[in-house]
Amino acid sequence: MHFEIVALEKQHQPLFETLDLPPNTTCSITAYQSTTRNELHARIYNADIIIVTTVKLDAETLSHDVTPRLRYVIVSATGTDCVDLQSCKARAIRVCNCPGANLEAVSEHAISLYFAARRRTVLLDEVTRRQPSEWKQRGSVNTYLRLPDGKPPLTCGDEVLGIVGYGGLGKRIAAIGRALGMKVLVAARKPSSNPAQGDAQDADQLPKMEESRVPFDDVLRQATVIVLSLPRNPETLNLLSAAEFQSMHPYAVLINIARGGIVDEAALVQALKERRIAGYATDVFQVEPAGGPEDTPLLAENAKNLNITLSPHLAWFSQRTIKNLGKTLKATTEAAVKGEDINVIV
Repeated sequence: MHFEIVALEKQHQPLFETLDLPPNTTCSITAYQSTTRNELHARIYNADIIIVTTVKLDAETLSHDVTPRLRYVIVSATGTDCVDLQSCKARAIRVCNCPGANLEAVSEHAISLYFAARRRTVLLDEVTRRQPSEWKQRGSVNTYLRLPDGKPPLTCGDEVLGIVGYGGLGKRIAAIGRALGMKVLVAARKPSSNPAQGDAQDADQLPKMEESRVPFDDVLRQATVIVLSLPRNPETLNLLSAAEFQSMHPYAVLINIARGGIVDEAALVQALKERRIAGYATDVFQVEPAGGPEDTPLLAENAKNLNITLSPHLAWFSQRTIKNLGKTLKATTEAAVKGEDINVIV
């Protein structure tokens, strides 16, 4: 038996050089540094296994006409929102991921974004470098650190950390928060406005005996730091929008290391303008890569003076993550070739 393996984004993927194959099995691996939409269909026509990270595999791409031989899609990441899972399920195409590979890097990045948002590190660097020196002229520039009501910022021991999405990543962020002295609230699932849809968060948020859950709306009201660490799916799109920002604590800083689209970015900008919340820091965007205001209101001219800290979806990037991804990617691909499914999403 022969397997054609196509890796679409070598720039993101620590690919294996060899595979441990069963007897009478061969494979060929074609790896592309990156892949555009125009290149996609021709590259994957003969693929039995596709390795992907961010390239969108939609219903058209996953149709029998475009990918007649496809048996596996392996995502070199934890999130699988780049893949149309329903189309894969309909064709019995297995979708696998690399769970937990980036827990250390992403949780630490989340905390770095918290400090940047609360202590306004990027802005203070700019103010300190600015010439002529505002600091020199005024003697103090502490106005830049003040909360919406004019009070000084909170320190960790006075923060209430709300975790929305309590899988492995949420648990690690909660542990770091507790170590810093924060009170931690784990949010229960947000009640759905449409009972037929069920609740709008992942299965990891089902109540467990070892952790008590706080109603979602109560977390919004009480938390001074909210960290999003849940997957994007149709139920979590715009999970936080105008109504949610209206009910948040006025000192709240919102940290998003989950996925773009979970936060309504236009409503977020408006909430910051109206001083409903204190800040936003994110590694993810509703359109990626985000090149300008045409992709996200977070990069618009009228958002420049708001407490917004941005990083370009690199929270995952670390030596440990690359090592973990490489190990898991190899093991998952070998299992697929042997017909021994691991890390299967659908």
